[in-house]
Amino acid sequence: MDSGNGGEMTLAFDLAALKQLSRPDAVFEDARRWSKYVGVVSEKPTYVVTNFTRKHRIRQDFFSGPRGRSESLTNVKEQFDTDRYVFVGVDDEDASVAEDTGWEYLPVEDAAEAAEWELGEPESPAADTDETREDWP
Repeated sequence: MDSGNGGEMTLAFDLAALKQLSRPDAVFEDARRWSKYVGVVSEKPTYVVTNFTRKHRIRQDFFSGPRGRSESLTNVKEQFDTDRYVFVGVDDEDASVAEDTGWEYLPVEDAAEAAEWELGEPESPAADTDETREDWP
């Protein structure tokens, strides 16, 4: 997936969409090549998002915190100035949230196909390497 605008895009994943990708860490790494900002939004409590992103070694530029997805997407759009705002989600409700907040909506299946990301149960990055990171909390 190429935004075609030199990384002038903000990309937000709904946590449920991220959980449908087999390598969420690699997805974030790949998305950073063509996005200026990448993050996660969710209706779940902050600790749920934090636990998932830490487990998968995902460094996000923003997250929803204690707010809902609509408020989070609105706040992100106000704080991060880019040409495009794309929300990757899983269903019609996600599409409505994107439309209501002025974001483009992209179903996770379409995003995965365009970017060549593998769908499936998320794998732990530790399963791919014996390397341990001393700089990770």
